[in-house]
Amino acid sequence: MSQGLPAAARVVVIGGGIVGCSTAYHLTKLGWRDVVLLERRALSCGSTWHAAGLVGQLRAYLNMTQLIRYSTDLYASLEQETGQATGWKACGSLTVARTDARMTQLKRTASMARAFNVKAEIIGIGEAARKWPLMRTDDLVGAVWLPADGKVNPADLTAALARGARAGGARISENVEVTGIQVRRGAVTGVETTRGPIACETVVNCAGMWARDVGRFCGVTVPLHAVEHMYIVTKPIDGITPDLPVMRDPDGHIYFKEEVGGLVMGGFEPASKPWLSRGIPEDFAFSLLKEDWDQFEILLTNAITRVPALETAEVRQLLNGPESFTPDNQFILGEAPEVRGFFVGAGFNSAGIASAGGAGRALAEWIVEGRPSVDLWPVDIRRFARFHGNERWLRDRIVESPGLHYAMAWPLREFTTGRGQRRSPLHDRLAAKGAAFGSKMGWERAAWFAPRGVRPEAVYSFGRPNWLPYSAAEHHATREAVAVFDQTSFSKLLLQGRDAEAVLQRLCANDVGVAPGRVVYTGMLNERGGFESDLTVTRLAEDAYFLVTGTAQTTRDFDWIRRHIPDDARAHLTDVTSAYAVLGLMGPHSRDLLVRLTDADLGNAAFPFGTAQEIGVGYAVVRALRITYVGELGWELYVPVECAAGVYDAIVEAGADLGLRNAGYYALESLRLEKGYRAWGRELTPDDTPLEAGLEFALRLDKAVPCIGREALLRQKEAGVSKRLALFAIEDEAAFPFGDEPIFRNGTCVGWLTSTAFGHTLGCAVGMGYVRGRAPVETAFIESGAYEIEIAGTRFPAKAHLRALYDPANKRVRG
Repeated sequence: MSQGLPAAARVVVIGGGIVGCSTAYHLTKLGWRDVVLLERRALSCGSTWHAAGLVGQLRAYLNMTQLIRYSTDLYASLEQETGQATGWKACGSLTVARTDARMTQLKRTASMARAFNVKAEIIGIGEAARKWPLMRTDDLVGAVWLPADGKVNPADLTAALARGARAGGARISENVEVTGIQVRRGAVTGVETTRGPIACETVVNCAGMWARDVGRFCGVTVPLHAVEHMYIVTKPIDGITPDLPVMRDPDGHIYFKEEVGGLVMGGFEPASKPWLSRGIPEDFAFSLLKEDWDQFEILLTNAITRVPALETAEVRQLLNGPESFTPDNQFILGEAPEVRGFFVGAGFNSAGIASAGGAGRALAEWIVEGRPSVDLWPVDIRRFARFHGNERWLRDRIVESPGLHYAMAWPLREFTTGRGQRRSPLHDRLAAKGAAFGSKMGWERAAWFAPRGVRPEAVYSFGRPNWLPYSAAEHHATREAVAVFDQTSFSKLLLQGRDAEAVLQRLCANDVGVAPGRVVYTGMLNERGGFESDLTVTRLAEDAYFLVTGTAQTTRDFDWIRRHIPDDARAHLTDVTSAYAVLGLMGPHSRDLLVRLTDADLGNAAFPFGTAQEIGVGYAVVRALRITYVGELGWELYVPVECAAGVYDAIVEAGADLGLRNAGYYALESLRLEKGYRAWGRELTPDDTPLEAGLEFALRLDKAVPCIGREALLRQKEAGVSKRLALFAIEDEAAFPFGDEPIFRNGTCVGWLTSTAFGHTLGCAVGMGYVRGRAPVETAFIESGAYEIEIAGTRFPAKAHLRALYDPANKRVRG
């Protein structure tokens, strides 16, 4: 390895584990030669060297699956390219089920795999036994087989990537510790090391369990925490062959793979054991932690149940090595919102070996081209906020997070640790009324309300959930009377200054050059025409706009807008999320209720749809927006936080005889799906355009200031789209989808559902999803097909629609 350090480089990669080496390798593949990789000790000396090396392709998101599929292709070819063996073997993987519920999950997994074009087959216990002869099967109900999965030797693979990076021009130096990051005017200018500084414009933090500390050098939040992760390695066992598949028994929290005629057995215990919050020893390299057989006992007991030969097998070693996990079990990728030019690839949650090839390529694309080539929101660093870096909170959450790898993937499952971070000023009032809370971006949000005598706790299921009748009552109240929703968690931004309109006209696909008091629904697009966000823009004055966007998007949208404000522009962006509570007052009686609390004229002429006014409500002055996300007459009331309780109490008192009901986010979901309202991150992503999503009405491609993505949309409009968003009604009473179910048109899989709910007004399950085909996918193509939705292996007839299933003419909204 090169020992001398240059005075400057184009990019410095920090960390010589598999992700750092993959990033350096892919940067050279994209033509960058002036790449320096710094490793504090020796390549792969952190978590990489003791990783188990499993490569399972299927993930919950298509693009995450595609990253790993690329990894498998790369690992299969890397030895021929570099001359360095990687140990790659496509041995396949087997996942077994001990319970009917787990089998349902596996069937859903197999259905999703087919939608993602990953080979997966549901097999019986006889076939499973033939693939894994030493496995006990009398307590199993079935299994899923993925033939393209495999395994690899992590240290050898890292060496191959490093060799490939050096061949492409990268410079790799070991025994160099980074001690600081140089920043000027919000952008990286260099790194400080134990062997002198290096000037650069780009830094890539691939420092593994040290990544949080590296982020601290320049004020970047990298939410991860190390846990003790253990597995055993046995001596050879009779009957174990080199081609034995990887086997996972998630009900026992365990996995197995063959190694030198013996077995590697590890897993993810339900309650993990956190390691150090900070202060990793200076000499920590190729190091292990003390054996902890008590912590490992639950895994070993289950392993002997599954493979009885383990009871008498000779164990070579119990390896206990630290691995870093993130709060949500997704890794961290992308450019940090706090500092320009500072990228992060860390927190891989024991999936770093499988993901490293694709993640390294995606990160290199992001650096070289300014953006990833596909939507990576599930792993984008901007999904986190500053408070996610709180060490006490991370330590509590990390006890739960790793075990979810093999926990039941229940629909709408919520974390139980680290809760209560952010609470609406109405939280205690809603709790007293029976609210069952879910969590998003740290906010505690009412999901549904339990009636008196019913515990507000969800019972997880793949069938009709226990909360469904209570959410149905909230849904019907919104359609037939009036409901109040606490939507305080909305992200709220204020853009002010002489150039605010010019900035937003460039960012927004719709025309926001409207009169003060007008509300505009719009998307913010990327150069490909895909949605970076969708939001409502309220013009407050000639030089001020109020922006409202999704709960999870605060960091992301703030960063996107700020980066697109020219240096010489007079425009200032402020996050005012915490300044306002939001009460959604929705339903045909909403006007009748609100007039009891205000002197303002709420008639259609005085307060038309799509406008905003400041009005008195009770004793407060609130910003009222006449818009809706449920498809009924209604207002969103933006209330100063200190006035929220008083306004809420006044609404409750005034609505007692009008059928007022508290409603939660599960009702909001069923209401918006009946109406066909899209959600960012599901129907609208950076890979989806307004033309594909059926939102052409919110486009103004001829405005004087062209929006970002205009040229791409004009080209797409000329060529036609290759996918269209459709709404589906599934009338079979046995059908209960939860999302990601494959869509079949005339027997061919053409996509999957992005969102689903039970439509209580329609009396059936409803969903949305993109129907794919050869461009142009036109209305006739959508409407002429015979559709089925596959749920856990069973196909149910469905009807496809391009217009809203409920009130397509918007008569209810207009009041």
